[in-house]
Amino acid sequence: MRIANPIMSVPGAMKALLDLSEAAGKTGLDKDYVELICLRVSIMNGCGTCIDYHTKLLREAKVADEKVYAVAGWRDVPYYTAAEKAGFALAEQITHVHVSDEVWDEAAKHYTEEQLAGLVIAIGAINLWNRMNVATAQKVA
Repeated sequence: MRIANPIMSVPGAMKALLDLSEAAGKTGLDKDYVELICLRVSIMNGCGTCIDYHTKLLREAKVADEKVYAVAGWRDVPYYTAAEKAGFALAEQITHVHVSDEVWDEAAKHYTEEQLAGLVIAIGAINLWNRMNVATAQKVA
């Protein structure tokens, strides 16, 4: 049997991670777009709990269905702006722990330094959530 989710077991961990995610949201990034990033990274990491959670948040926010359903194939559909595509590319490379200069430079064309910092923090935070949920075999509630 695996341990309970560490975020729930360690005092202060939940607040710290929520605060980190909230800070990323104060950089001028579109909240719905950050949720799309979280969904894409969660798909990459195979985190069913986070896939379910972020899909529900996006539906509640009334994000267009095609943007939600096509996030895994973002390169091949016309639903995303150049800026959104640059952010998805950055998210994928950060998740793989290798960011090329080309991908970084493309993202930097579309986002301010503060927004780039927010993206990096948001991507790092969702990767942490995913890794804890996958490691402890969390189930969709």
